[in-house]
Amino acid sequence: MFATAQPISKINSIPNDLFAAIRKLKKDLNAVIIAHYYQDSDIQDIADYIGDSLGLSQKAANTNADVIVFAGVHFMAETAKILNPDKIVLLPDLNAGCSLADSCPPKEFKAFKEAHPNHIVVSYINCSAEIKAMSDIICTSSNAVKIVNQIPQDQPIIFAPDRNLGRYVAEQTNRDLVLWQGSCIVHETFSEKKIIQLQIQHPEAEIIAHPECEPAVLNHAKYIGSTTALLKYSQNSNSPAFIVATEPGIIHQMEKAAPDKKFIPAPAMNNCACNECPHMRLNTLEKLYLAMKNKTPEITLPEDIRIAALKPIQRMLEMS
Repeated sequence: MFATAQPISKINSIPNDLFAAIRKLKKDLNAVIIAHYYQDSDIQDIADYIGDSLGLSQKAANTNADVIVFAGVHFMAETAKILNPDKIVLLPDLNAGCSLADSCPPKEFKAFKEAHPNHIVVSYINCSAEIKAMSDIICTSSNAVKIVNQIPQDQPIIFAPDRNLGRYVAEQTNRDLVLWQGSCIVHETFSEKKIIQLQIQHPEAEIIAHPECEPAVLNHAKYIGSTTALLKYSQNSNSPAFIVATEPGIIHQMEKAAPDKKFIPAPAMNNCACNECPHMRLNTLEKLYLAMKNKTPEITLPEDIRIAALKPIQRMLEMS
């Protein structure tokens, strides 16, 4: 993890109207705020752009802003810095990591890659800059199937780091992928039993799921897709209700886009808020304001890692 932060003594008091203060700072800094769908609703409402990993990458690659405020997790802000080496990239909370990215340590993955010579590496964007630097092509849940389908059938592929997305891609492409055994704590926490019980209680509801979910959950889904795809599907479907098997932050946008429909978050195995990403929820409106005011924490990367990681991201953008 690479970043720089200034001493806490620089932090000042929080203004009463955070929305107005953030809008002023955005103008003063020539900043853009880009946020993932899994952020708190307040952050989504102040953001200039809201999207999933593919959309955020494309937006970061094309922004004219001098400062990018990334309301998401660390690997997303790293991706913005990889694409924008001369811009300031801020992350409201440096501890906003990712369980999936953490499940793929660079040293172990290097040995895994060396054990599979002649394989090319397709890595899900939910990984660290070091893993991207060891990859040939980056993908997102939006384009993983499309990208793998463009690779010659006789070319062996390592797919990392998410085993559930990799398994789904293998099924959709009829490819024998070598999978790194990483996973997302949020998407593995959904309870198949409780989802079935919910559907019995709400027979009018369709189950829609992210491909990072485990197969037992995906088997019950009427529709499987990326976060953006789930949002679009819920708008276009004739169903009046949906059981949503992904991080529930997306429901804010679903309700705004289709206020006449009902959206029910898929339940976790235990009676907890485990279906909420604890890393995403570390970012708050207050922290976003302070990051802009103090221009810290700023994401930095060694140039050799940045250049190596840039190539597979560029290949993804070209193939998408």
